[in-house]
Amino acid sequence: MNISFFGRWRRQQSAEPGSGLASAFDADPEGVAELLAECELLRSQAADAGLELDDSPASLSALDQLLPRWRDDPEMLPWLGNDAGLYLGSVIVRTVPGTTWHVWPGGGAVVRLASGREIPVVEAGLDWAVQGAPELSQVYAEASEA
Repeated sequence: MNISFFGRWRRQQSAEPGSGLASAFDADPEGVAELLAECELLRSQAADAGLELDDSPASLSALDQLLPRWRDDPEMLPWLGNDAGLYLGSVIVRTVPGTTWHVWPGGGAVVRLASGREIPVVEAGLDWAVQGAPELSQVYAEASEA
């Protein structure tokens, strides 16, 4: 169905400055960081396996050791991978000095190290959920060495 005024309205809404995650991050970086750290699906999957995620580097190693039962559900994979990446980023930001979240205007969240290097943690989380590599603990180790 072609509704021309709806298409114009959608373009206007998406082009409005000040909307989206990037502007929310500019207004309240700590609040957005807390929101990014929630990762409810990942936390529930880990709890089902008897693992409590405590936002520590050791918890990343423990996640790497879980049997990837989520791979049996292709609808869950992208959601779990997104959560895994956000959890990885939260652990890095909380434990590696000088790191911060950075949100691009399009809404993509990355971790920025003190050196200025950016780590696309959501991509790493998706790769981990789908393929098992790179391991979350390996990405953390690389970030903490930089």
